[in-house]
Amino acid sequence: MTTPFPFSGLYAITDSARWPGPSLVTAVAQAIDAGARAVQYREKQHKADIALVKDLRVLCRSRRVPLIINDDIELAARIGADGVHLGRHDALLAEARRRLGGQAIVGISCYDSLSAAIRAEGEGADYVAFGCFFASRTKPEAPLVPVDILKRISVRIPVVAIGGITPENGKALIESGADLLAVIGGIFGQIDPGRAASRYAKLFENARIQ
Repeated sequence: MTTPFPFSGLYAITDSARWPGPSLVTAVAQAIDAGARAVQYREKQHKADIALVKDLRVLCRSRRVPLIINDDIELAARIGADGVHLGRHDALLAEARRRLGGQAIVGISCYDSLSAAIRAEGEGADYVAFGCFFASRTKPEAPLVPVDILKRISVRIPVVAIGGITPENGKALIESGADLLAVIGGIFGQIDPGRAASRYAKLFENARIQ
């Protein structure tokens, strides 16, 4: 059974270069326990470690947090992930639905395109992602997107902000309309992923209080 995608909160995206093998599972567990509401497995440098991803699936299900696979529909289907995240050059949303089923989570990168977000929602996406908003070590070549675009996004599905997000600049994104903050280096590039994740999670606690 698919774990639903959250309406708001911290979206942790893995970095297996910093945390190889079983250490990644430990790091992800720390991030979840500190407040991450969704996890994405992202592997751009090497072939995916099937056993590792299955361990992440078990972990996420035990914590009732959805596990999303970046780009790879077949991997998501093989290990029974909760869904897949697709970028501009990845498979069509319809193909993901056909392969993973109607209950699977499908997220779409829209970068800086408002029309792409509306189209993705119309085609059945579960969330849309915008960014990079700030300079990012993960994607240093990516053009920056102005923060105020978040105020102009007119969709009813969750909006994810990504790209160079820190605990210091994340508040402005939430205030402008981001429902979730997607973070890679800010969590998994740190010595203590749990402590790092908690700083982001507190941004949402403060937003609810206000």
